[in-house]
Amino acid sequence: MTATVAQLLRILDRLAPPRLAESWDNVGLQIGNRDWPVRKVWTALDPLPEVVSRACENDVDLLVTHHPLIFKPVKRIDCNSPLGKIAEMALCGRLAIYSAHTNLDSVAGGVNDVLAGRMGLHKLRVLAGPADADMCKLVVFVPLNRVKAILDTLFAMEAGRLGNYACCSFRCEGVGTFLPGSGSSPSVGKTGALTEVQESRIEILVANADVSGVVRALQKVHPYESMAYDAYPLTVRDNQAGLGRVGVLEPPLPLDAFAERLKGALNLPTVKIVGKADMLVETVAVCSGSGASLMAAAIDAGAQAYVSGDLGYHTARDAQQAGIGLIDIGHFGSEHPVVDVLAALLRESVKAAGLSVTVEPVDTESDPFHYL
Repeated sequence: MTATVAQLLRILDRLAPPRLAESWDNVGLQIGNRDWPVRKVWTALDPLPEVVSRACENDVDLLVTHHPLIFKPVKRIDCNSPLGKIAEMALCGRLAIYSAHTNLDSVAGGVNDVLAGRMGLHKLRVLAGPADADMCKLVVFVPLNRVKAILDTLFAMEAGRLGNYACCSFRCEGVGTFLPGSGSSPSVGKTGALTEVQESRIEILVANADVSGVVRALQKVHPYESMAYDAYPLTVRDNQAGLGRVGVLEPPLPLDAFAERLKGALNLPTVKIVGKADMLVETVAVCSGSGASLMAAAIDAGAQAYVSGDLGYHTARDAQQAGIGLIDIGHFGSEHPVVDVLAALLRESVKAAGLSVTVEPVDTESDPFHYL
């Protein structure tokens, strides 16, 4: 069965729910058409010109990257600009580009869990709580003989996801009343006559961003001329998701020995270290990407060492005064391991969905920094 971009997006949104993205982020489809067919997918860290060009040359239909192609609002697409050249290549090659960024950082099994696993950490917990997941409880009222059609539509739209569970809903029965007015065309009852109908009240969780689309889909299968529904805003917290991780190193190691282990595990030419080489490290906090803002959380978590990328001078001075070791493994080094893992997860998911799609990680990316 030939897949479409829309089908792959639904799978990707399950692997890294967009609701877990930070408010400043821009995740999801960056460029492309949801109706385009997809036979080949590549995963990469960055939508670089050379990656996009090579993807087009190899007839790739969907490029899934960690870093977004578009971060800030764009006022114009100039094909002579770096962004414009990439957009032109992608559109001419019918290459859709999708980003899973801070949502992939936060989700269980995402970037931070992959990194912590490479580091050999155990007993993992979230370093910084997840962003509030903006959700709605959607309530719809439907006659008993159409309950299945409504539930099938809701589940097909990926409504009703709760943690690792899908198709979660609640319903109870009651009596609905309505009086069709002049000009109405009721499917049940008569104009001008008060009508009572045995109905089911269905409750289900829906992401705020998806409410409009779900309601439109329900209206197509709902028998009533005017579908009665409510949408109640909720705040849902997933205790398994969030930025960074804290774990235990077994057995504990001196800071310099732990840093040497990281170099080997992540294939790094060098790391930057702050702290006494012989200080014993047992509890480790880690954050992929640029993690300076979470150092205070690492201290509060009781970590003897904090591992991240893009750690600057003032962060290093703060660490010295707090007595916590720092290991800067670089932005690229902290995130690139997820490229292969994401390809494997996506490959497994498309196979389970019965879709004929090949998924491969890009193998030509490298750290932009060179070390002498």
